[in-house]
Amino acid sequence: MSILLDKLIDKEGNIYEMTCVAIKEANVIQGTNLKDEIEKNGEKVTTHVLSQVLNDEIKYTAGDEEK
Repeated sequence: MSILLDKLIDKEGNIYEMTCVAIKEANVIQGTNLKDEIEKNGEKVTTHVLSQVLNDEIKYTAGDEEK
């Protein structure tokens, strides 16, 4: 699966914030069995997570920071 460039360009909101969320979620997935499932389907973890962020499947707020 590839990232739809149109969706990325047209996405409203803070792109930096979305990218940070995708990076954190990808790091979490790297340590789980979900990584193997994603890769078995021919996807990359980063692409999968970024697609979820762009499709609003991952909910987050500006205050979601690790302390």
